[in-house]
Amino acid sequence: MDPDDQSLLEALLSGEHRALARVISKIENRSPGYRDLVSELYAHTGNADVIGITGSPGAGKSTLVDKLAESYRERGDTVGIIAIDPSSPFTGGAVLGDRIRMASTVGDMDVFVRSMSARGTLGGLSTATADAVKAMDAFGKDKIIIETVGAGQNEIDIVRTADTVAVLVPPGSGDDIQTLKAGILEIADIFVVNKADRDGADRTVQELREMVHLGEESGLAGGSGGHHGADAMDSGGDDWGETADEGGDDEDESWSPPIVETVATKGTGVETFIDELSNHRTYLVDSGTHAERTRQRYAEEIRTLLREDVHALLEDELAERGGVDDLAEAVRRGETDPYSIASAVLAPVEACVENLETESGGDGSSPT
Repeated sequence: MDPDDQSLLEALLSGEHRALARVISKIENRSPGYRDLVSELYAHTGNADVIGITGSPGAGKSTLVDKLAESYRERGDTVGIIAIDPSSPFTGGAVLGDRIRMASTVGDMDVFVRSMSARGTLGGLSTATADAVKAMDAFGKDKIIIETVGAGQNEIDIVRTADTVAVLVPPGSGDDIQTLKAGILEIADIFVVNKADRDGADRTVQELREMVHLGEESGLAGGSGGHHGADAMDSGGDDWGETADEGGDDEDESWSPPIVETVATKGTGVETFIDELSNHRTYLVDSGTHAERTRQRYAEEIRTLLREDVHALLEDELAERGGVDDLAEAVRRGETDPYSIASAVLAPVEACVENLETESGGDGSSPT
């Protein structure tokens, strides 16, 4: 590792917030050496509780996150906040970086707020977010809160990063719940009806209860553990849809998303929300789900890094062959076709992989 990066790492691990900010900037900008830096962080992670806050625009996410951080501080916990903002079409940077609605904890050095750009990702999360979480975790933050951009149903990448996902639903959502339940609502570990002092809150709570109950009866993931049900299906099919009333071997492993009513501007219901977050954390650990989710998260990180690296290799190979535009022109002239080009570009990569397999004995072991 570069000596400057080594010094930066040591400063972060010693608790210097300026070093934490510099490391996250290096991660987000994908600056030279950032991978070595992140690699060193892994040995110091695994202690933070990572909470995702998502929901439709106008649900009051930033205000609730502010009050959540304030309450955690009153309990003696240190807090890191990553606010995923819409990307500027000109710079790619966050356009709401001032986080003007997070005012209660201004000046508290144990609450570190960082805005990051979504950079156009469909799920609303930058690929650098997971690395930024690692930096805050290694720094020693007890609670790391990720607030997503609130783009809607596509915003489900949060499940790959957070241990617990809370979905905010504004009162009077009505038909919106029916529209969203096939997507964003199914990732919830906890539902929060914020602005619960407004008209329509009671109806929204009742509709959510009916939706959760229906999900439990039908065995759908969205009604019995949010994204954990989806994860279980992805990993081979444990049935997280069974409820305690149904009995069975999964009786003690099911999680039914609670519904919490809050008025974030007044701090009402925030303590109850924190209690439910704690309950879910306990459930994750006791049921073994936390360990499984951690394995899945690392598997996804490995896949993401491999995709990035292979993409870079292929881009270099395309450049050596004149670039995509020249190849596309050759197709237009009828001299070749996209399939032949893809095969030709991949050939050196495949040959390299075959050579590695040969050197290792063909079984993935290290050469003797």
